[in-house]
Amino acid sequence: MAEASISVCQDQFSCSIYLDLLKDPVAIPCGHSYCMDCIKGCWDQDDHTGVYSCPQCRQIFTPRPVLGRNTMLAEVVEKLKKTVAPPAHCYAGPGDMACDFCTERKCKAIKCCLVCLASYCENHIQPHCEFPAFKQHKLIKASRQLEEMICSHHDKVMEVYCRTDQQCICYLCTMDEHRGHDTVSATAERTEKQKQLGETRR
Repeated sequence: MAEASISVCQDQFSCSIYLDLLKDPVAIPCGHSYCMDCIKGCWDQDDHTGVYSCPQCRQIFTPRPVLGRNTMLAEVVEKLKKTVAPPAHCYAGPGDMACDFCTERKCKAIKCCLVCLASYCENHIQPHCEFPAFKQHKLIKASRQLEEMICSHHDKVMEVYCRTDQQCICYLCTMDEHRGHDTVSATAERTEKQKQLGETRR
């Protein structure tokens, strides 16, 4: 008998939390499917309440459902991975910043998060744009200079400018080696320097 050909869309096999193809797919009691790690992470945050819900339909489950890998769905997703690929221009090439969350071939990063200290492609940046938990996170255009913006001592973004030592530092540095120094926000210092430059040019 000839094999049946089924037309499928990648979105049908995407996790609504991870926004990419399912990894270790599990189906929860309401029928919706998620990556094992995604739904576990989601429910771990609700452990203190003892009430667990589906992120899509909001159906509530008590006690916490036991999760088992959906092997048939996992096989379908594996086959789909081999047939569906992003357009070639989406992949990171030499000189491009790669997405930290792409697992197979790395896509080009379009944004960096100064809170997560990670780079994201168009697909993986979506949670930062849609979920309230990420509202306070600061996104900037993907840049190879991200490493230069991070304090090597404290792994924090250097958002403070020390006028005493004429260098950018992080807020933890103001409590250590730069305690008592003349400090301002890096943004304020940049604005001041641009103003001075404008006056000099005039």
